[in-house]
Amino acid sequence: MMRVLNRVGPLLAPRWPSLDPDRIVRASARAARSDEFGDPHFLEALPVFFDAIAREADLSWLGRVMCRQSLLGFLQNRFCVYRHRATHPELVGVPIERPIFIVGFPRTGTTILHNLFAQDPANRAPLAWEVQFPDPPPQSSTFDADPRIDKARTHFGHMDAMAPSLASIHEIGAELAQECVPILAQSMLGPQLNMIFNVPSYQAWVDRQSHAPAYRYHRHFLEHLQSEHMKDRWVLKSPVHLRTLDALLTEYPDARIIFTHRDPAKTVPSLASLFYVIRGMASDSVDPIALGQQQMHWWAASLDLATTVRNKHSDKSDQFMDIQFEEVVADPVAALGRAYERFRIPWSSEVEGRMRSFLASNPRGKHGSHQYELEDFGMTLGQIRERFEGYCKAYDIPLVV
Repeated sequence: MMRVLNRVGPLLAPRWPSLDPDRIVRASARAARSDEFGDPHFLEALPVFFDAIAREADLSWLGRVMCRQSLLGFLQNRFCVYRHRATHPELVGVPIERPIFIVGFPRTGTTILHNLFAQDPANRAPLAWEVQFPDPPPQSSTFDADPRIDKARTHFGHMDAMAPSLASIHEIGAELAQECVPILAQSMLGPQLNMIFNVPSYQAWVDRQSHAPAYRYHRHFLEHLQSEHMKDRWVLKSPVHLRTLDALLTEYPDARIIFTHRDPAKTVPSLASLFYVIRGMASDSVDPIALGQQQMHWWAASLDLATTVRNKHSDKSDQFMDIQFEEVVADPVAALGRAYERFRIPWSSEVEGRMRSFLASNPRGKHGSHQYELEDFGMTLGQIRERFEGYCKAYDIPLVV
């Protein structure tokens, strides 16, 4: 189906989709019925991104559609958040106290831990449907029956149809906990666009920027979601926070951080495989070797930065907890029980029962096994061992390969 669309799309719609940034901003504002967008910093990112798209991404016709729709969605959500915020000043400054962030390297058990945390009725994890469609803010009385849930099921169903192997690598469901990547993307300062499209020069530009505006927007987004549906604490997750942990702790100085770990020889090629599938939806010429090298070096640098920040904030050591992947595999509920104890969060047999019930319904490998090889992405075991040696020693990572 994707091959057919890429052949006939340019014939049926030769002048569409437009990737003109000004037109996309105007279309987003019209769809949101607003010209409120908060900090204008994100406008600086648009020409940099579209220059990278033109020079580096080699998009198919369907990839151009994905690019336009992604930007429209991100910016429309931003306009909606600030439109609502402008008319509801009571949202501003509502405390977000001691949020929990799971920030470990990808493929280290972060997703299952996040979803298990979400089973505790006292925890507020952002769900995929409300992150995808946040306007208007969800309400407690209709939260479990909101019509946007079905809309999100359709949206994510299209992704599964385009990339059937995606669920076996990283499942996204309308009512599952969603990570912070699509929230940060609405600031144009996160890595999601480089995950979907090959735009390394844009990502290099993002990495040089201050990430304070991204985390300020992140807080505004949470204030929006919690305005009519809040619980005792936020539980959030994304490996991309490793790169910007300093900005996170500046915005959320009392955050509790769970740092998960695993042998990089298992995580790095798995991650490259994930992004190869994702980028394959937008381009017919994804280079797995170049992709593998990009991801290995970017994530290694992210881990180095996270370690530097932890050393810098040694006075906050009681706000951090390390969990090895082997602990997650052995018993993720028990691992979370230890996190509850460390962070002095109430634990009960009811909470444990809810988590174990979710775990029984969602066993590892539910959607099939994820197959990949180091060689597929131009990596060698020696190369990975050398690049991640400092990280492995710092956190006493068991090497299993």
